[in-house]
Amino acid sequence: MPKNKIQFQKGLSLQNFLKSYGTEEDCRNRLFNMKWPTGFCCPQCGCNHYYTITTGNLYQCTACKHQSSLISGTIFGSPKLPLTTWFLAIYFITQSKDGLSALHLRRLLGISVNAAFRLKQKIQHVMKSSDDSLRLDNLVELDDVYWGGKKSGKRGRGASGKTPFLAAVSHNDNGHPIHMGMSKVKAFTSNEIESWALRHLDDNCVVITDGFRPFSKICHVVDLHHSINTAGIYEDPDNKFFHWVNTMIGNVKRSIHGTYHSASSKHLPRYLAEFNFRFNNRFHMGSIIEVMIKQANKTEPLPQYKLKRAEEWG
Repeated sequence: MPKNKIQFQKGLSLQNFLKSYGTEEDCRNRLFNMKWPTGFCCPQCGCNHYYTITTGNLYQCTACKHQSSLISGTIFGSPKLPLTTWFLAIYFITQSKDGLSALHLRRLLGISVNAAFRLKQKIQHVMKSSDDSLRLDNLVELDDVYWGGKKSGKRGRGASGKTPFLAAVSHNDNGHPIHMGMSKVKAFTSNEIESWALRHLDDNCVVITDGFRPFSKICHVVDLHHSINTAGIYEDPDNKFFHWVNTMIGNVKRSIHGTYHSASSKHLPRYLAEFNFRFNNRFHMGSIIEVMIKQANKTEPLPQYKLKRAEEWG
């Protein structure tokens, strides 16, 4: 059997990572080149000349004296951790297939558990920012899912005390899964699912769902929507419908239970986004760090009071 090219790709070894990001100066130089790829440019007057103020790690324009910072206005601005700690955390989280708990991250980085939890949540927030900008295209399998432990009473759709979310997987022309999107929703209603589809589906995609009635409004958003009666199809060994979306749902649920043991409902969107980000960038393990750092550099700070609040729906 031929080797799976995705599983056997080189990726980025820790040794090679440290060659590029091993010191604070290395990290700052990489951020500088991302922020000003053609050289320093003052955001106030456009001047290309500057002084470096080492005490505050600032860049002062020689013309208008405006001071610029590499990390202000980005996710790196808070908490006050060295960039080497930030980048190392990004490396461990992106290179781990099933994710890392805050406790494990704390041991790897040598920081407090509270700092590790905040760092973990902020990195997940960056992943969600990237995930929110992705629109699934081509052929898309879509299914409704509940998150939550076993409880007495009604099971399945309509069960109380469970968190609803949508799971979607897009395929290429050969039927292979390319991108994944999992998003928490307020409820499985037609309007809520239509709103989700407007944000996460390409207008020209073809969507396959089961016969769940709230999915009916997807036809208002995409070119073509197929509704399939799933009664008995899973007993058919030749059935191909919903194979990949069900596989992804099972993989994510097992990983969350195995790595984190539990995930609160209000933080669930970030955990889902973490798995989305790694899956959607799995073809380029060697450059996933670069993609993540670029996204982090564009993501606004997330102070503690916002971190504690429930994530936005979808």
